[in-house]
Amino acid sequence: MPLLRGRAWVFGDNIDTDLIYHGKYLPLTDPWEMAKHAMEYVPGMEDFSRMAKPGDFVVAGRNFGSGSSREHAVLCLKYLGIAGVIAESISRIYYRNAINNGFLIL
Repeated sequence: MPLLRGRAWVFGDNIDTDLIYHGKYLPLTDPWEMAKHAMEYVPGMEDFSRMAKPGDFVVAGRNFGSGSSREHAVLCLKYLGIAGVIAESISRIYYRNAINNGFLIL
């Protein structure tokens, strides 16, 4: 089994889809452009998309990805190069969107 390596970006509980990818960017359709806005509404993470590197991981607490059913919250992290999300619990809709888009979640 291949070994995955990357930095861990640690977040708390209840990181919802508006924090992952704010609704004001919904008109964007290019996933590479969407990636530039990943996590920018999480306090203290406004520059996340510039600081994160391909292969990094998002590590979170409970209820990651709750809120809207928008796939944008998965796509912005995937196209930013985030290797996956490791969380204590992941909302059902985020989980399904991640599976549908080939994005690692644990």
